[in-house]
Amino acid sequence: MAMAGLRTIIILSFILAIGFLLVILSSALYKNFLPLLVVATYVLAPIPNWICGRWSTSDDFMDSGSGGGGVVELGRFFTGFLVVMGVALPVVLAHCDLIRIEAMVMSIIGGLLIYGTIISFGLFFHQEEEF
Repeated sequence: MAMAGLRTIIILSFILAIGFLLVILSSALYKNFLPLLVVATYVLAPIPNWICGRWSTSDDFMDSGSGGGGVVELGRFFTGFLVVMGVALPVVLAHCDLIRIEAMVMSIIGGLLIYGTIISFGLFFHQEEEF
């Protein structure tokens, strides 16, 4: 079982490296740093979900039944906003002729690989707390 976990970590790390390589190449090949902004949005995207998830954890003794759904939904909204911004930002930059279409495609694919890997790492290491 430990070997399967190690294999998963190695595969996810390889995919993350490919995502970063695509985003860096989209900047380096066309001598424009603007596609690197996508990395910031995809790295920051899971943070609102994580913060709001921690905020809304309920105590077993003081459970009111609501579970903090409003806070969790707010975190999902901000996460969704950042993910959509990570895709839309290169499209807008390419539309304004600030970056090339090839850089836009490489930046979007690389950004989605980065975000997908971050989410996969989170799901892989997520543990249910049982008492």
